[in-house]
Amino acid sequence: MIPVTPLSDAAGFVRAHTRLAPASPGFLTEVRLHLADRVFELWEETESASGRDEAPPPFWAQAWAGGLALARYVLDHPETVAGRRVLDLASGSGLVAVAALKAGAAAVTISEIDPFALDAAALNADANGVTLGPTLGDVLDADPAPDADVVLVGDAFYERTMAARVLAFLRRAQERGATALVGDPGRTYLPRTEFDALATYAVPVQRELEDAEIKQTTVWKLASGGPTLTRAVVGAA
Repeated sequence: MIPVTPLSDAAGFVRAHTRLAPASPGFLTEVRLHLADRVFELWEETESASGRDEAPPPFWAQAWAGGLALARYVLDHPETVAGRRVLDLASGSGLVAVAALKAGAAAVTISEIDPFALDAAALNADANGVTLGPTLGDVLDADPAPDADVVLVGDAFYERTMAARVLAFLRRAQERGATALVGDPGRTYLPRTEFDALATYAVPVQRELEDAEIKQTTVWKLASGGPTLTRAVVGAA
């Protein structure tokens, strides 16, 4: 687990290419984020700014459906994180981390490998009047998993290898006593039999990114002791 140092000029880049706005008008307005209107064009800009031909997509520049649903759930159910140590895995914009702090988490650590995302998360925390804890790089292969009472994961099951690593990490965290919650809008690689559904939301999204204007997005809790049948969904539309 290696702490990640943001690029020295990344914060200025984030400010220059985003606007500060509610995370999702009409759905989640308690958190403000630095958001980009044209993510694909911004991706080209990040490659140029970082000097890398294969820079990671600017996941930090959008509020994705899984993160929005998970943040909504945490804000509506503050007892989930209140007074607890939280790890926000693959944090991106820091939306879920900020929501956890607003809901009363004792401390929130983020895990993220993109220096632009780390600066975006720090800017977003400042914009919301909260303070993030330490930032870590890739912790998915860490054994044992970092100490945390709650692990939050927004929209990270979009690719097969990544999904397998995330699930294995969550199981190790659970063995150490952590509760693991995932926000997911129906990504292909979420192993649903491993989770219990807690709530489902109709989340507004950008058609450019999701080929839809609304994504039915579920907050899941990692089941104890292996695969489980999905239980009744109690959510909001």
